[in-house]
Amino acid sequence: MLAVLVAGPAYAGEAACRFERGVVVVPAVVAGIAGDYILDTGAAQSALHETKAQAEGIADTDLTGDVRVAGTVAKALALKVADLDVRTWNLPTPVAGVIGADALRGFVLDVAYAPCRLRLSAPGRAPRFRGRTLALGWDLGRPTVEASVSDDAHRIAGRFVIATGANAPVRLADDLAQAPGATETKELYPEGVWLARLPEVDFAGATGRDVAAGLMKPEGDVVGVLGGPVLAHFRLRFDFPRNRLVVDPVR
Repeated sequence: MLAVLVAGPAYAGEAACRFERGVVVVPAVVAGIAGDYILDTGAAQSALHETKAQAEGIADTDLTGDVRVAGTVAKALALKVADLDVRTWNLPTPVAGVIGADALRGFVLDVAYAPCRLRLSAPGRAPRFRGRTLALGWDLGRPTVEASVSDDAHRIAGRFVIATGANAPVRLADDLAQAPGATETKELYPEGVWLARLPEVDFAGATGRDVAAGLMKPEGDVVGVLGGPVLAHFRLRFDFPRNRLVVDPVR
């Protein structure tokens, strides 16, 4: 009888989220700390905001804990405590941290933006999902797919990190990109306040024009990052166990 009364594992769960200032924010519990968290497929490791961790009496910069989100749990993850002010300063409500790909890659993650909603399903238990299927690769623990950007003279194609928690539409590695006419290029990086414009971004068979873009320091073998303002034009299925991204344009 006791075995019957013990709750079994959650095979799927859904949660309402908020799409704020280009990022997905969802209620969750990380290492026992409840709050609103940025859901970022482009972050390799989940993290607690240093301010929130200190308020909860956590002085360590590394710890182990469970991540509970949308009715599911990823157990005993290695978590970081970090200063996340550069990622959270412009959000209307305080954020407790970031839920990264380490907490998500054992599941099938569905993300819709309008209204904002996410679903996590165990492998083989996700509902039917129609769309264009892209091969999902990995770079430094982050999911990547093929995409390209271009101006009037150059095209850059390659693998981009797909980041639901990146607030810039596009960031390009600065060893591949140029920003002609920009007098303060440091302001095009994540700590800055400016974005340039890209004439064209091609992703999943769709083309975006005159897209805001910034720079980033090279990380791994990726060309850059595609962030929330680009991804919000689609419904997304991150089928992590099968290394697939299924993309359905919002009509």
